[in-house]
Amino acid sequence: MTNQNDSLKVRERALSLFPGGSNGEYLIPPEQLPVLERGLGCRVWDVAGRSYLDMTMAWGAALVGHCHSKVIEAANCQARKGANFAAVTIRALELAERIQALSPCVEKIRFVASGTEATMLCLRVAHAATGRQKVLKFEGAYHGQHPVGVASLLGANLAPFPEVDPAGTGAPWVERDVLVAPFNDLETTRKLIQTHASEIAAVIVEPLHRCIIPVKGFLEGLRSVTRENGIVLIFDEVVTGFRLALGGAQEYYGVIPDLVAYGKALGGGFPIGAYGGNQDLMDVVNESRLPGPRYAWSASTSGGNPVSAAAALAAIDVLSEPGAFSFLHTMGGILRKRMAEVLSECNETGQILGDGPLAQVAFAASAITDQRSWLASNRARGRAVMIELLKSGVFLNPMGTKLYLSLAHENAAVEEFIEHFRNALLKTGSASQ
Repeated sequence: MTNQNDSLKVRERALSLFPGGSNGEYLIPPEQLPVLERGLGCRVWDVAGRSYLDMTMAWGAALVGHCHSKVIEAANCQARKGANFAAVTIRALELAERIQALSPCVEKIRFVASGTEATMLCLRVAHAATGRQKVLKFEGAYHGQHPVGVASLLGANLAPFPEVDPAGTGAPWVERDVLVAPFNDLETTRKLIQTHASEIAAVIVEPLHRCIIPVKGFLEGLRSVTRENGIVLIFDEVVTGFRLALGGAQEYYGVIPDLVAYGKALGGGFPIGAYGGNQDLMDVVNESRLPGPRYAWSASTSGGNPVSAAAALAAIDVLSEPGAFSFLHTMGGILRKRMAEVLSECNETGQILGDGPLAQVAFAASAITDQRSWLASNRARGRAVMIELLKSGVFLNPMGTKLYLSLAHENAAVEEFIEHFRNALLKTGSASQ
């Protein structure tokens, strides 16, 4: 722990080295920027020793909690034997078998180092397998740092469907190759797919769109229309995988895609990514097909490294313990219910979104069902509340209002957050009116 002056110097160092003072997102006012030093359970501490209730949990990667003893023990044990060999190891093999047993669509799998790589490789597999050029995604969806992943996510250019907004992509070609549809609108999506079916390699979707729940029949209809038109259906389960159920959104919603991407919670806090699907599709990355034409190059130096694989196996063991998912869903339900009650108590116009151990506040009177209804909410109000929460000792990402719970968030932690939330609403309320 450092003293206050040293803490200020550490903050200045961070601001001088990292654009915006972060490694991406957050956009925290410079005077509030925390530089973290350690974490345990559902708490993190900055270099000045200040404790924060963590409601972002490494953007959901630490679903079992920070420094879970079983995860750390497994990783440490493996690290003493070697951290990386860039080859199949016994830990990676065991993890692949475990995922195959849990994931309804996975017959073959490959490991990468992040969710971004996992979704990117799913798309490349689809392109190689179909020989088609275009991809359809849903407005407002985030699928990682590659151009398709951020297309029609960051800007406010609400172009007519299926036109794409290239803001933030750094890739003008998305205007040619990416089609955009409204989430939860099956009729519009079906028409767009049928119109462009011969060009579309894949439809990629977050089954739980940020924190927006799919309406009844939407995912089922998406599965049907993609199958009818020979289009690869990709589930981006980087967030939902191992969070809604051991079998992820596939198990939870009962819809099986052709390919799936994993990351975040799979690693128990350690960096990991994986993608998999049916054998025919996944065989397009088999090097025996080189140079093609139905071949996609796929290799990762640190993908499936034995330390992350060992941590992932331990995390799955923890999540497989009796009552783990019942606890996550119960605590998520309590959090959303209590947040809604506080909104009402404070005479706020708003609603609480989410499912499982996820929650998001939207300051809007109308139902939030897609990106456009989300953009119509009072997002400035949301940011003001998030900044106030950070000031009061809740660590989160104030660029968004998605909150992540973990197995370490028991009733006391939820009630602690509720008090912070109530106070943040009251302190920022007059300024927003």
